[in-house]
Amino acid sequence: MRLAIAHDYLTQRGGAEKVVLALAKAFPDAPIYTTLFDADGTYPEFSSMDIRPSFLNHVGPLRRNHRAALLALPPAARSVKIDADVVIASSSGWAHGFQTTGRKIVYCYSPARWLYQTDAYLGDGAGLAKRVTLALMASSLRRWDRRAAAQCDQYLAISRAVAGRINDVYGLDAAVLPAPVTLTALPDSAMETVREIEPLVREEDSFYLCVSRLLAYKNVDKVLDAFAGSGRKLVVVGRGPERDALVAKDLPNVTFLQDLSDAQMSWLYRHCRAVVAASLEDYGLTPLEGAIYGKPCAVLRWGGFLDTVVEGVTGVYFDNPDPRSIAQAVSALEEIEWDPRVIANHTSQFSEEMFSSEMRHHVDKLVQYA
Repeated sequence: MRLAIAHDYLTQRGGAEKVVLALAKAFPDAPIYTTLFDADGTYPEFSSMDIRPSFLNHVGPLRRNHRAALLALPPAARSVKIDADVVIASSSGWAHGFQTTGRKIVYCYSPARWLYQTDAYLGDGAGLAKRVTLALMASSLRRWDRRAAAQCDQYLAISRAVAGRINDVYGLDAAVLPAPVTLTALPDSAMETVREIEPLVREEDSFYLCVSRLLAYKNVDKVLDAFAGSGRKLVVVGRGPERDALVAKDLPNVTFLQDLSDAQMSWLYRHCRAVVAASLEDYGLTPLEGAIYGKPCAVLRWGGFLDTVVEGVTGVYFDNPDPRSIAQAVSALEEIEWDPRVIANHTSQFSEEMFSSEMRHHVDKLVQYA
């Protein structure tokens, strides 16, 4: 059987790209098709793989900033042709529309947020030009998007929340397959110290950790406001278009980092007090990565976090993504005596082995009934 993997664009480091790495490990002979590939911007493991980008990849500025490529992505997605018996499309908007000769399974992180959750995707700070561009393109893109979805053989959703969204948008039933936790617990000797915050680990209360792409719907600004003037230390790891505005808040108790290795991320999770996330999240991976090291979390009661966090056991919830609610949740977290072993054991149900086994099962079933 000839199998191929497809992904929207490999230009950044995030949870979706970690899923693609897990797929590549499960199907090591499968080439990976994408619209854009920036080896310096994404995980280094991709550099040794068979990556096949679209014609758009020749345009360097777009390769380094996929958000600027919005107008060019529809023709780029239509241009990708994959000759394979089965394609696993890792998609939140484009890869499910690549042309294929065989069967197609879509592993969906969400139907395109910029089409169906536009206000949350753009946030309050989006400029008029971006809003007008999306408004002009939305109608034709939604038609293309729904046609692409209808031509797929099977949809898998990353969470129950996304499964419901797939049904609402496309009228399709999707089985839920949780994304794997690919970060593994490392011994202290294998971790890599992050020098910028090394002094923080010597403090009694340590620091809180927020790992996120810096986009409007991730609500990192609300997390910063919750920590402002609190005396608590916060470390934010991620990159994105909101970075400059967040840094401009100039909070002395907040440190920004980006482009860290797994060994460095392990060191951060090992030494943080807890993970904090206020994003409108489709899954909720970072609380699981912190849980590997027995660390609790304070997260928004929404979306994918409902699948990955057990209230009072692995973390606490807050009901609204506003600074006051976040601060109250962090205070509540500090009052609980957490059991690191129970928290760490929770992650076993999200293992990479289980994810790979389930994905192989879906592939085999699709081929069997072809």
